[in-house]
Amino acid sequence: QVQLVESGGGLVQPGESLRLSCAISESIFRYDAVGWYRQAPGKQRELVATIFPTGPTNYADALKGRSTISWDNDLNTVFLQMNSLKPEDTAVYYCHARGDGSDYWGQGTQVTVSS
Repeated sequence: QVQLVESGGGLVQPGESLRLSCAISESIFRYDAVGWYRQAPGKQRELVATIFPTGPTNYADALKGRSTISWDNDLNTVFLQMNSLKPEDTAVYYCHARGDGSDYWGQGTQVTVSS
C-alpha cells in the first residue's frame, strides 16, 4: 500500500522559511509525478509544485519564485523549500503522487504564517 507522510509544517512569522518533507513508501521512479498541493480554509485545494522523476519541475503562481521542490531518491523523500512566507500561505499542505492511473495523498501538514 502506497503511503505518503508529510512533516515539517508549523507556525512561522512572515518572511521566514520552512522545508516540508514527504516520505514515500516506494521509489519516486514508480510514479509519473510527485507534488505538493495546499488548501486554505474555505478554499479549494490548489497545486503548489510538481516534480517528475525525469527531473523537470513545475511551479504554480502562488509560490513561484519563493519555493523549490526537490527529491532524494535514496530517502524516497520529496521536499518543498518555502521562503519569504506570507500570511496568505497559511494552509494545509498535502503531498500527492500519481502513478498507475491512481492518485495518492498524504494526510497533510499545517503551515501557519502569522506574526
